[in-house]
Amino acid sequence: MNKESSVIGAERLLLVLSALASHGKAMSVKDMLGATGLAQSTLYRQVALLKRWGFVSEDAGYYAPGPISLQLALGFDVNSMLVEASRDSMLQLSRATQESVGLIVAVNDQVICLEMIESTHSLRCSFEKGRAVPLRAGASAKSLLAFMADKTRAETLERQFADNPAARAALEAELDAIRSRGYAVSDSEIDIGVWGVSAPVFRRPTRGSGGGAAASITLMAPSSRAAGREQQLADWTVRTANAISTQLQST
Repeated sequence: MNKESSVIGAERLLLVLSALASHGKAMSVKDMLGATGLAQSTLYRQVALLKRWGFVSEDAGYYAPGPISLQLALGFDVNSMLVEASRDSMLQLSRATQESVGLIVAVNDQVICLEMIESTHSLRCSFEKGRAVPLRAGASAKSLLAFMADKTRAETLERQFADNPAARAALEAELDAIRSRGYAVSDSEIDIGVWGVSAPVFRRPTRGSGGGAAASITLMAPSSRAAGREQQLADWTVRTANAISTQLQST
């Protein structure tokens, strides 16, 4: 079953916007067809509508988010309570450790970086503000999955591991251990030579929220620089996530 058969109406527009947002650079029609699974005629209709409204721009046959998308991004930066509540604590953690710190959320089976405090040291890492990676591997993804509401996690794992129950069972066992420990750790799972630790952030539960974590705080460092101080970095990251949770729950 292709993606088009499972989405209708406005969802097709959102599918195109999501593909453009997560790709990180301008896309050709071929790129968008592969990413969305839409028929070419359907894709052209969605792109034409999005261009007319300013959500998509075109240059020499390549498509990217347009100026209205930028306005949405700027509005998010200004008004996001989660980012605002996290930024000072993230800065303190980055300065104390001299490492990069990200605020990470889960959206549509992806891990998205909402905010990143860069280390003064160089670090080749997939995460940067606004970029997304699959919700599957790495400390950030596993932290988000481990502390996700039970129903949401089960549905997510079913989509991702429908054809591999053994892999799902192994990951579920790892997620149980992470939940007991309070944080997730990975080494070279997403980027070779990058070590990471991720701890959950919780906001005050609201009706319909499901009780899962709102986000995770992730500290990233070269494996060589993290060696020998893994527990210290984990402890600092957990304390930072807890401080942000307290602030969110008091507002």
